[in-house]
Amino acid sequence: MTSTPHRAGYVAVIGRPNVGKSTLTNALVGAKVSIVSPRPQTTRHRLLGIATFPEGQVLLVDTPGIHREQKRAMNRMMNRAARGSLEGVDAALLVVRAGQWDDEDTLAYDALRGAGLPVVLVVNQVDRIADKTKLLPYLAQITEGREFAGVHPISALKRSGLEALVKTVLALLPEQGPLYSEDEITDKSQRFLAGEMVREQLMRQLGEELPYATTVEIERFEVDGAMLRIGAVIWVERDGQKAIVIGKAGSRLREIGAKARVQMERLFGAKVFLETWVRVREGWSDDEAALRQLGYE
Repeated sequence: MTSTPHRAGYVAVIGRPNVGKSTLTNALVGAKVSIVSPRPQTTRHRLLGIATFPEGQVLLVDTPGIHREQKRAMNRMMNRAARGSLEGVDAALLVVRAGQWDDEDTLAYDALRGAGLPVVLVVNQVDRIADKTKLLPYLAQITEGREFAGVHPISALKRSGLEALVKTVLALLPEQGPLYSEDEITDKSQRFLAGEMVREQLMRQLGEELPYATTVEIERFEVDGAMLRIGAVIWVERDGQKAIVIGKAGSRLREIGAKARVQMERLFGAKVFLETWVRVREGWSDDEAALRQLGYE
């Protein structure tokens, strides 16, 4: 009896904004390494999620959504990060939302085909389609004239359909041993992840436009015995935005900090003492030098 060879490799997770790429990455890794919110363009950085299975290791490159709008330096940098993630990967997952396909889905597909990668189509949120008889005609329509190494209807949130997806993905990866140890789940530091946990709460709790004018910088990250002491600066672009983030008598800032701290303690497995401040830096999101200084690649 021959044993199945171990496979490992890099897989880009690509798609337009807000189709569930980060939710899928987290579901496959089995831990929250990428922040999620209902807002488009929550993911701003390229992030590696390490999913280890008995048969192999899938290194998921979670990316910002590919989008046409490039009004600000931030958007241009996010698009570069998404397209740059295609270099050196073995395969790609094109994530779309069930029942939808628009110009930005086509843009993402064309980018993948141009890179010459095997592409697995992942149709997410199928649980939201009440009439399942509509699914087959929809799949036939979006796959016509397009080449895929596999098509998988899934629900990343409910973790359904993932087993078959993993099997397809592993078959596309080279035969080799694991590239990371079994207990590693991401290539990002705890410092980076702490900043993302605060930013996730900004995305979830603030109004329509304001989250896009905010970013987070971790000024302090110290291990104090069994406790982590973390100091986070929330940067905004105008004084009026600062007042909104702080809230009446500091209420919103306290809520953002409290919820972020709970997420950090869950991820880091340690007690966290978190302090937050809000500061103004005009035009940071349209200034490439400022973006690099704030940790954007």
